Amino acid sequence: MSSNKIEKINKTKKIAILFMIIFLFLLILIISVFRTITEYRHMPTLQSEKKELSVRGDIISSDNFKIASSKKLYKASIDTRHLAEDKKELFLQLFSIYSKIPYKKLKEKLEKTKDKPGNLVLSYNIDSRTAKNLKELAFKLRKLNVFISRKVKGGKILRGLSVRESGEKRLFSYEDTLTPVVGYISKFESENGTTKVKGIKGLEKSYNKELNESKDGILQGNRDVLSYIAFDKNSLIRKRIDGATLNLNIPLKLQKNNEITLDLHKKKLSADEIIVSIMDSKTGKVLTLASSNRFNPEKIRQKDIPSLNVNAIEYQFEPGSIVKPISISLVMDKNRIKKNELFFAYNTKGKANSKGEFPKGKYKIGRYTIGDDHRFKKHYLTLKDVVIYSSNIGTLKIAQRLSGPEFYEGYKRFGLARKTGIDLPYEKKGVIHSIRQYSAGDRDGEDNIFKATDSYGQGITSTFMQMMKAYTVFNSEGYMSTPKIVSYLSHDNSKYKAYDNKPEKVISKETAERMKQLLIQTVEEGTGKAAKIDGLEIGGKTGTAQIARGGKYLKKYISSFFGFVSDGKNSYTIGVTVMNPNSTGKYWYYRYASSSAVPVFKEIIQNLIKLNYLTPKNDIISKN
Repeated sequence: MSSNKIEKINKTKKIAILFMIIFLFLLILIISVFRTITEYRHMPTLQSEKKELSVRGDIISSDNFKIASSKKLYKASIDTRHLAEDKKELFLQLFSIYSKIPYKKLKEKLEKTKDKPGNLVLSYNIDSRTAKNLKELAFKLRKLNVFISRKVKGGKILRGLSVRESGEKRLFSYEDTLTPVVGYISKFESENGTTKVKGIKGLEKSYNKELNESKDGILQGNRDVLSYIAFDKNSLIRKRIDGATLNLNIPLKLQKNNEITLDLHKKKLSADEIIVSIMDSKTGKVLTLASSNRFNPEKIRQKDIPSLNVNAIEYQFEPGSIVKPISISLVMDKNRIKKNELFFAYNTKGKANSKGEFPKGKYKIGRYTIGDDHRFKKHYLTLKDVVIYSSNIGTLKIAQRLSGPEFYEGYKRFGLARKTGIDLPYEKKGVIHSIRQYSAGDRDGEDNIFKATDSYGQGITSTFMQMMKAYTVFNSEGYMSTPKIVSYLSHDNSKYKAYDNKPEKVISKETAERMKQLLIQTVEEGTGKAAKIDGLEIGGKTGTAQIARGGKYLKKYISSFFGFVSDGKNSYTIGVTVMNPNSTGKYWYYRYASSSAVPVFKEIIQNLIKLNYLTPKNDIISKN
């Protein structure tokens, strides 16, 4: 074979091999491209999203102090697999300085992850300021190569110090102030894994839905080369909306002053508890609802458990003589008491003492004997005597002039045996007897024992706040106002009321005015003398009742004084109830409202004067 032919064959082989190589390369390229297209790739997303956690709304006093508020909490964590071994000490030292978490505590946490390296939460309880500082630290730590990258399928990753929103914490700035009314909370985990809170008692409970009506903020858009969100027309921006704010009718300064007053008197009287409230008589605005038994909602202890309830609405007790103005005014409203009428005191058995006072009156209804606590120098009492000296016999004889249905409906109209409507949860209603029981003997004109005892507050139960509401009638021309603690709610730049507070007509203006004057005379001349302050119109009624338990009366007492005060411009209804004051030994007389509740009532008025809610005027009493 010639050399030319051999050379031609070799050339053809070379071209064939070259084409085969090119074909093989193209085949490999095609397969590679196909696999790249069809297989899942860990490509970084072009979209970025940032959420801003919303928090529960605030509770603010009328003088603009934050009683309760929420702060955001942040979680700081690291992946221990990315922490450089030779930089551990540096990390612990710097993180301890920035977070103020003890170095020893952090080191112990890190040591526990030796056998199981991975995600480690260093703290769940970091505040906003510390979180900001830690985010700056995270940037510095990367520069210092404290964290190293790890190989994973498809490349390398680097995880440093992570600081993220983890939830919220409820703060009570003034510790036990306004408790138990403000209530307390518990924590729960939301659907997105953040720590949230919900109300368990008090205002926190009754307005839980509104306080938690919030939306997280969202920033969403394309990422730039530095992984920041670049905003354009397609970006999503939703501002953070926190829960509604409760704006109270209660001013913090007045509340605090009254709580200090209660603390001093509780100690003096050795009482179980003292409750006080002040209401605007015409509007129902609650300016104070205070108890001597309080707690710190952030640090509830075992001994605080009895103080968690709002006894002003949850504790039912026999009100005693503070009910007398209610039963008497119902008869007055029917025009069944004659002008200048006299009522027999049933005190003719026995001689008068050295002061000229006859024995205490006794009156029998069936097998029951009812007595008066006051001795009189006469056998016939005026209506004024019955009220200002708190005659049981005079009151029950007047109450018999009402039929069973009139008595029942009248008590219900005054708010007994029904909830007041105050904006607090777990309110009790109290108990009165039935129409049938009150009607027994009506046809024959016989005395009714239920009307008799209930007319002076024995045999029925009420709550402190029911009596507060009832007493607004005598100081607002016969209208009764519903007590309200929250003035209005503010949410997302809007304000609204959560209720419609319309006064109820209970008795006529004329009847209310007559009873008002009798209550003023009770303070001027009767059992409420210790409440008198010159230059103010003050009226009220004392009540001392035994505590009943298990169908028996204990040698324990509840002393109350309910009434009103006015300076001619401002007018307030005030109630004071002292639970189980000292009733034995040297200070046995503290059981009586005139020696326990009335002095507290007077000091509460003095607090109103001191803080400019009242201005005494020299001629105000002479006008009456």
